[in-house]
Amino acid sequence: MSEGSNIIGSMTGPGHENVATVLVDPAVLDDFELDLMTSDFRVWPVHRAPTFPDPQRLAFQLRRSLVEASQGRWADAADWTLVWITFGESWLDGDEPIPWPAHAALWDKLAEYRGRVRYHLGLGGVPHLSVPHEPS
Repeated sequence: MSEGSNIIGSMTGPGHENVATVLVDPAVLDDFELDLMTSDFRVWPVHRAPTFPDPQRLAFQLRRSLVEASQGRWADAADWTLVWITFGESWLDGDEPIPWPAHAALWDKLAEYRGRVRYHLGLGGVPHLSVPHEPS
């Protein structure tokens, strides 16, 4: 187990959030985030994740682990921004698993950024990330 996953594993709290872990070229990060928002995906830069006491350290460790595990294929992404992508409420159905069409929509969206993102297919889990809500 990598150092980064030890940090995630040591956090306690109710429940978890399914996330895709993605390295994003900082040159496209702002447009990437806005584009994913239009499909009801949320982009969380790990170095600013509110759930962790030292998110900058966590981002560094996870990014390093991903780049090293790629055995050189992702060397160009060593300084890219590590993000978690979560599913917005339109994709969710209570405590039910995230439906396959949501997975497919995310992977299709990420494929549009080929060359500007690095990721593995599949989701991980992190403690719930809090989203500020506007009063209704």
